[in-house]
Amino acid sequence: MTTAVIIVAAGRGLRAGGPEPKQWQMLRGQRVIDRTIAAFAGVGPIVVVLAPNEMQRAETLTGCRAVAGGATRAASVRAGLEALESEAPDLVLIHDAARPLVSHTVIGDVIGALAANPAAAPALAVTDALWKGESGEVSGVQDRTGLFRAQTPQGFHYSAILAAHRAASDAEAADDVAIARAAGLSVATTRGDERNLKITTPEDFTRAEQLLESQMDIRTGNGFDVHKFGPGDHVWLCGVKVPHTHALVGHSDADVGMHAVTDAIYGALGRGDIGQHFPPSDPQWKGAASHIFLEHACALARELGYRITHADCTLVCEFPKVGPHAAAMKAEMARIMGLGPDQVSVKATTSEKLGFTGRGEGIAALATATLVRP
Repeated sequence: MTTAVIIVAAGRGLRAGGPEPKQWQMLRGQRVIDRTIAAFAGVGPIVVVLAPNEMQRAETLTGCRAVAGGATRAASVRAGLEALESEAPDLVLIHDAARPLVSHTVIGDVIGALAANPAAAPALAVTDALWKGESGEVSGVQDRTGLFRAQTPQGFHYSAILAAHRAASDAEAADDVAIARAAGLSVATTRGDERNLKITTPEDFTRAEQLLESQMDIRTGNGFDVHKFGPGDHVWLCGVKVPHTHALVGHSDADVGMHAVTDAIYGALGRGDIGQHFPPSDPQWKGAASHIFLEHACALARELGYRITHADCTLVCEFPKVGPHAAAMKAEMARIMGLGPDQVSVKATTSEKLGFTGRGEGIAALATATLVRP
């Protein structure tokens, strides 16, 4: 089943303070809205609903498309739903941009519940005592039995929630669950997460920062590649053309070092290897420059909210000599990856005349990449 995502970001968020709406403010070095979009990367196409007077900001967003919202939240959600009509996904998740810490588990649980239900949403049981109050005094007690705190993403079968929004008469509905229930749809609850807070006040920014500190995601990936020698007068190694008596044979330019680093990044992301993204059976990649593959892996890491902090590549060969070119290789790899020179390492070793590299039949490369999602 296909799933699409609508992220509602058309509100003003005045209670959060700051010079601009909360979704555009920074949270530990990244805008709130960018963190929210990254949380849904890989789920399906993402539509972000912006205030009409902020549509120019759409060009600063990646991994999504933007549409203009309406005067109410319900109107904005309907605009997002209408924008998806041409592709008509089976399922749709509707999420508040102000919840940037939503986890893959929360998202996955909602999608899973939609297999047996027309709608589902995460919720947290109310555990605190509830009071009624008037004029600054407690005027009564509210029974908390059966009460839940609602969260997003709220998930629906697309056609059902689109019809519900089109038929809705209450433009001020609290959320999409209210609109779904008004249309007669049953809504299953899934387990919410205390970390999935909605940023509403300045204090929420502080709490979100503290939560981010405690849930930093650090990934390490390994890459390994081999190419044999063939006819030619140079080899490409880590983006540098090195004169040699032979060339390396491969479907692309056979840059064994760059291939290993690229696979290390894909590995850290859990996204397969070069062959899956750029199949050798596809003629368009015949003779392609390997920086295309590395740039794609780096862009994918950024799209998923990760920052590459380090890459280490070891070339294993008897010849050509790597030492005279190592600095240039390091600089070129850093340039392509958008890293500082101290974040990239390129070095070489021999196999002491052992194996295919020792016999001068080809070159091998090993690489490690470290990625961090704050």
